[in-house]
Amino acid sequence: MLEFYKKALLGLACLLVLSVLVGYLCVQRTFLHLSLLPAPQSELPWATETGGDAYWGGLSSVKINDANYSLDVDMKVSNKVDHPFASVSLRFSDAQGKPRLVDLSSFQTISFSAKCAPANVLSFSLSAVDEKVTDPNDPLSYRSPSAFFSCDENWSQVELDLTRLETAQWWLERFHLKLSMKEYQLNQVARLIFGSSPQSPAEVNARIQLNEISLHGRDWYYLYLFGVFMLLAWGGCGAWFFRQHTRALIAELRHRQQKDRPLVAYQQLSVEPQRDKDTDAILRFLATEYANAELSLDVMVNRIGVSRTKINDILKAELGYTFTGYLNKLRLTEAARLLAEKEEVNIAEIAYLVGYNNVSYFNKLFKEEYGCTPKTFKSLCNK
Repeated sequence: MLEFYKKALLGLACLLVLSVLVGYLCVQRTFLHLSLLPAPQSELPWATETGGDAYWGGLSSVKINDANYSLDVDMKVSNKVDHPFASVSLRFSDAQGKPRLVDLSSFQTISFSAKCAPANVLSFSLSAVDEKVTDPNDPLSYRSPSAFFSCDENWSQVELDLTRLETAQWWLERFHLKLSMKEYQLNQVARLIFGSSPQSPAEVNARIQLNEISLHGRDWYYLYLFGVFMLLAWGGCGAWFFRQHTRALIAELRHRQQKDRPLVAYQQLSVEPQRDKDTDAILRFLATEYANAELSLDVMVNRIGVSRTKINDILKAELGYTFTGYLNKLRLTEAARLLAEKEEVNIAEIAYLVGYNNVSYFNKLFKEEYGCTPKTFKSLCNK
């Protein structure tokens, strides 16, 4: 059994290491983090675009100072039109720089650091395809749900929920949609837009700086996958352990039976020469009387005429047992043989056959000797 436990411990250690590794990878893929700035480190290539109210005759303007390590722009909102607007966008592109749509459905939030001089209220929005409305040739047909955030001369951390942005009323009315139809999808996003708001200061040269723009999300698929892996791996390990443990235990019990049988007096006498009269008398008496439930050291002394001390000395010298130890060894070895060979005989009958009137005491001694109950031993032998 020691070899089995060594193998089982090694297998358990390997499975534990594998589980930790798989768990780490699954957690990494479950809790998503995608950095857009600095631009050279972004996993999603993008290019900057400026926008404003020029289409409606406005004079608002945007100048990009840096778009590699931060989004640093100078913005001036002119009030020459009713709804002035200026913006800078991160337009997603492919390796050749051509516009493309990206799937952001695995992300729930966007975070960044913001600094504005003077203080400002800005808007964040995204351009997403609406299957019922969007025309690729009409930028205004992309649904642009948005949210607002404040910034001032000190750096502040901003986090916005991508799943709770609000679609502007004018866009819904423009395409004759109900005001309640505010649902949008993030599976086809063309750009992320940072722009002015109705509360942005007008006719003022404003500097806006955005750092560490990142997307965050959770993809529970990998945790579910990890759960399935753990269930299969540890369930399979458990099944293997119990199956191999049963086989190892059966082999161990068989080995113990073979090992113990030479200790039985009548078998030993058949293969070894008699050493002296007292030894022969002791071993023969135990071999024939061990099943007697009333057998004791005093009974043996009276029957064979050998002193208590000499009986114990001979058993200790010849077999390494005291009288009680050897008597129990004889009885339990014979009980193991009967359990293995007599399938129709129950546990209580076997206990009485080998000299035990108390079945509970027999079960206790048997478990101490063989590491399992007589019932389990009988079941394993049947297997």
